[in-house]
Amino acid sequence: MENPLYEQIFNYIFQKINDGELKNGERVPSEKELAAHFNVSRITSKKALEMLSQYKLIDRIQGKGSFVAEVIPDLHEIKVQKQKQTEGAEVKRENEDLRMVGVILPDFGDSFGAALLRGIEEQCAINGCVMIMKLTYDNLGEEEAAIRSFVKLGVDGIIVFPVHGELYNSELLRLVLDGFPIVLVDRYLKGIAASAVFTDNRKAAFDLTNLLMEKAGSEIGFLSTPAENTTTIEDRIMGFNDACTQRGLTPRPEHMMTNLYSSLPQSFDTIKVQYDITTLRRFVESNTELKAYVVSEYNLALLLREVLLSMGKNIPEDYQIVCFDSPDQPFDDYLFTHVRQNEREIGRHAVALLLSMWHHEATELNNIVEHEIVMGKSTLTT
Repeated sequence: MENPLYEQIFNYIFQKINDGELKNGERVPSEKELAAHFNVSRITSKKALEMLSQYKLIDRIQGKGSFVAEVIPDLHEIKVQKQKQTEGAEVKRENEDLRMVGVILPDFGDSFGAALLRGIEEQCAINGCVMIMKLTYDNLGEEEAAIRSFVKLGVDGIIVFPVHGELYNSELLRLVLDGFPIVLVDRYLKGIAASAVFTDNRKAAFDLTNLLMEKAGSEIGFLSTPAENTTTIEDRIMGFNDACTQRGLTPRPEHMMTNLYSSLPQSFDTIKVQYDITTLRRFVESNTELKAYVVSEYNLALLLREVLLSMGKNIPEDYQIVCFDSPDQPFDDYLFTHVRQNEREIGRHAVALLLSMWHHEATELNNIVEHEIVMGKSTLTT
């Protein structure tokens, strides 16, 4: 059976010390560097460094980093101890019931959600967990029912992508108050002290808006689904406003449309898509001074693109568009310049938080995963 990832990192550093590649007093790679090298969460790399410290192989100095100990213990003895522990742990793992993780999502697709699920499943598999999933189609009642059914099934922890517009979910709140291992992904919920893993949407929207302003000037519109207590959208609106304010501009409410619904899972049907297309066309026609748009979601960006093309407009020559998320395009340029969220790491980190909870370790409430801006065909190159 393959060792846990933190054990693999421990063995990596141990071997370097044993081979003399890392000498007494020399700096050991940081949590961040090890996490990047092994493609794991920082919780995992931190655990490996803590284990090295427990064996007195390294000294961890606050604010400076980790360093190989000046006096190194008997490495052969440590190796023997570790081998015995590993053999015992394997026997224990084979005899114990598998941990079960319940995953609750509104929906998922290529633009967002699929990679998140892969990250959760990968980390579950590595740590000997079984993953079960329920889709809510963005319905609060379905979300509450899913939580109840998972608890009844005896899951050891739950990962929840909350439904749109949720102020609070009574079932979820009850679990948090009871100290049940639960992690939110994509967004946090105000007033609920649950650990959450998400993109800094305010910063991401600020970066995206700033980039568009550099290319298109100050006349920029913003499009999204309703915020309605959805922290993801609220933060993206604030990021858009921050970028405007930094340039000495006052965000104009008439340049923001936040009443589009067709991209929400329970709203995606032909009638509502057509309604949003009609609404978007009226908005574009009544705001002819706007030649660029920040769009909160990929599917809404597709609708805007369809509207503009139907009006005989060219993208990016006449109008420029940026958005959040995009399906991978391995053989072509991306359709839109967009924020790429590290979904896989969000999923992996969520499972790592559950592992920490199972081991009664302290966890942070807000866990930010870095984003990046990816250039596409919807903005000018100069």
